[in-house]
Amino acid sequence: MTKSIGIDVSKETLDAHRTDDGAHAQFQNDSKGRRALLRWIGDKVSLAVFEATGAYLRGLELDLAGASVPFAKVNPKQARRFAQAIGKLAKTDRVDAAMLAKMGAVLDLSPQTPATPELHDMRQLLIMANALLRSNRMWTETQP
Repeated sequence: MTKSIGIDVSKETLDAHRTDDGAHAQFQNDSKGRRALLRWIGDKVSLAVFEATGAYLRGLELDLAGASVPFAKVNPKQARRFAQAIGKLAKTDRVDAAMLAKMGAVLDLSPQTPATPELHDMRQLLIMANALLRSNRMWTETQP
């Protein structure tokens, strides 16, 4: 049997939900916790789904790819719209993980591969440069 996994990612924890048996588990968002998550996921996974929400994803992406677990990183707005469409408006980590698992089960999401280290670093530099530019613009707009 194949299964979809939803993972709600935060700085400290990974909340996960499996569609095949409805099981939920929470893991630390560190290398030990991600290894435990991979054991919990098991084999024959159709897709692991999580939101593209920031810096806490890189280790998860690399570990999923290293274990040959197909994954889809979805836009948070797309995930929110899906949650609204299925009537799940509560916003807890556990509910979000279940909603992401359901999203992976019913939508035709394409598996992704993690960015190369160089591309990842370039994206991070671009984010920082844009933040500096915004900060500079705001500062110059407040000067007489």
